[in-house]
Amino acid sequence: MSAFPNLTVVNHPLLHDKLRGIRDKHTHFAKFRRLIEAISQALFWEASRDLPLAPAEVETPLETTAAQKLARPIALVPILRAGLGMVNGILQIAPQAHVGMLGMYRNEETLQPVDYYRRFPPGIETMDVFLLDPMLATGGSAVAAVDKLKTTGVQHLKMLAIIAAPEGVQAVLEAHPDVPIFAAALDRQLNDKGYILPGLGDAGDRYFGT
Repeated sequence: MSAFPNLTVVNHPLLHDKLRGIRDKHTHFAKFRRLIEAISQALFWEASRDLPLAPAEVETPLETTAAQKLARPIALVPILRAGLGMVNGILQIAPQAHVGMLGMYRNEETLQPVDYYRRFPPGIETMDVFLLDPMLATGGSAVAAVDKLKTTGVQHLKMLAIIAAPEGVQAVLEAHPDVPIFAAALDRQLNDKGYILPGLGDAGDRYFGT
């Protein structure tokens, strides 16, 4: 159980094992990519558990039968660039998802988000939207991203973060208490540079091998 009402920490033995792998500083970036994508899939399965369904019909090789389909389209919105790794994993299990983009980086002096790119799929306001960022640290970028999505009319919004810091979860809770967060781990704290402890370093650098 999480101490935060907006946070679900997905607890599974396989996730714990994969978290060990991405935390290890000796993990090669090729393996790091595979682990990030696998963890993202597990988070998405959990976060999408309550997506609404609509009745449908399907023709099997033997007969026509009742079925169900998603009631609304799905949109994935990664915060660039590290969020792209999560997209790659989720698209393997939800290839029909639309993908938007939010380009944001953190000013290393002020720790505040700077917005440099934004592109959303048409009709995103009618979709089930999943905001993706591997590291929820100060929460500044997440809060700004939610602000931008809500200004487009998005109503069905969740956030997926592989590792979250208490400070970031609290920041999102205070600014957007209606947005649930799904994470694989809630870490201890931030250091004086805004990095999560114990964390895993810079997720984008480690995913892209830079």
